[in-house]
Amino acid sequence: MVSGRKLFFLAVLVVLTLYVMRATAFGRTLTPPLESAFRDLLAPLEQVSTWLGRGVRDAFTYPVSLINTAKREQDLSREVARLEGELRQANEYRLENERLKKLLDYRDGPAAGAGLQVTAAAVVGRDPGNWFSTLTLNKGSRDGLRENMTVLAPQGLVGRVIAVSDHTATVLLITDPRSGVSALIQDTRTPGLVEGTAGGAGLLHMIHIPNDQPVQKGQVVVTSGMSSIFVRGVPVGEITDVKRDPTGLFFEAGVKPFVDFNRLEEVLVITAAAGG
Repeated sequence: MVSGRKLFFLAVLVVLTLYVMRATAFGRTLTPPLESAFRDLLAPLEQVSTWLGRGVRDAFTYPVSLINTAKREQDLSREVARLEGELRQANEYRLENERLKKLLDYRDGPAAGAGLQVTAAAVVGRDPGNWFSTLTLNKGSRDGLRENMTVLAPQGLVGRVIAVSDHTATVLLITDPRSGVSALIQDTRTPGLVEGTAGGAGLLHMIHIPNDQPVQKGQVVVTSGMSSIFVRGVPVGEITDVKRDPTGLFFEAGVKPFVDFNRLEEVLVITAAAGG
């Protein structure tokens, strides 16, 4: 036999169930007071649960995130280093192309106009004891180079070949004290002899200038072509100062070369001249 109390509780349960089903039915627009109160009661617990869940998730994912961030930073650092290397290499190619273009322009312009045949060569070595003494080129006798050929750059005179092998050539620079160049002051045609200076300063000294000729700072000095070594009319440098020599019979002058020997990387060698 089912007691009256059990039937009462069963009836209450059915009523509550029907009420909840009705309150949560699809399309409702109002929330019953009982459900609202129940939600308000559970809201703090839901917030705590959400916060704890997020904390647990972050605790597990943070080390992984650090590892991924470090890896991305390493990858980015390697990419930046690679791009910087490519940029430096591209800049080097650009500078080399600019220098070679100047050589080609001189070969096809002033050199061709003067009837000169030239070949380009790269500087591959220097005298370690004196930077302004000699240098080595990457071309030699098999490329048509011979001793005493004139070596120049687009800016002016460099020196002359003093020794050759099959594939290299040694050049004595005009800044070496052993070098001597027959020269003229361009505008007055006043002759003199240009020599290198001791001490590795990369400067020149013009001697034996007749004392009855005007010599001034800023005048240009060119090769005279009076010897069989250097061709005529190649720019040498600019006069920087003038004084009488100890004998009083001549002027002597300091000359700054047009070629920057510190930055010389490519040159032209005159292999033949008009009428030569």
